[in-house]
Amino acid sequence: MAQHYNTPSAIQIVDFNLFYAKAFYDLNHEWISKYFVMEDADIKSLSDPQGYIINKGGHILIALFNGEPVGTCALLNEGDGVYELAKMAVAPKMQGMKIGKMLGEAALYRAKQVGAQKVYLVSNRRLETALNLYKRLGFVEVPMPPSIYERADIKMELAL
Repeated sequence: MAQHYNTPSAIQIVDFNLFYAKAFYDLNHEWISKYFVMEDADIKSLSDPQGYIINKGGHILIALFNGEPVGTCALLNEGDGVYELAKMAVAPKMQGMKIGKMLGEAALYRAKQVGAQKVYLVSNRRLETALNLYKRLGFVEVPMPPSIYERADIKMELAL
């Protein structure tokens, strides 16, 4: 059953289903290709969100604007109460409308619901708007271990 979060009426945050698989791929492909290059790990997770994220105990949230998918965010289950916040994207035409903030808050709420103790993310220092959002959500920078993503040069985490 889809869960709806308390957001302005034109924007809804809903749970992923396969109907949104193309939007999940397209929204993420758009920003990754704009700033970086699609890597093997991107292609795997974006091409099979059900198998790569959902079936492993993860969650994907979709932001809808008047029913149209305009944003996405995933929680990847790393086990032991640890989740990775990943694949956050908002359509360029919708940026500046606080959709990323809504997705981030909804993802952290979901993480708490499923008993997460820690949420972390990896990003790139060039993505200043995203990093500012993560700081406002309560994430703090921690030492950066090796990542599966070449573009990742910063790690942030939040204890719940």
